[in-house]
Amino acid sequence: MTRRKSNTGIPGLSFSWKRALGITQAKQNFARETGIPTSKAGVERKIGRMILKSLFGK
Repeated sequence: MTRRKSNTGIPGLSFSWKRALGITQAKQNFARETGIPTSKAGVERKIGRMILKSLFGK
């Protein structure tokens, strides 16, 4: 497996344009306030939990 080269050329230091623009923080705040996860895995977990609750009534 090859290592991905850093954009900055400094080992261990990377740059995220989403983080720099504040998109990551906005998504986190939205998820906390609404209770709706923004990741694919989070949405799948939430939907699965709702289905199981409706089937088994817990």
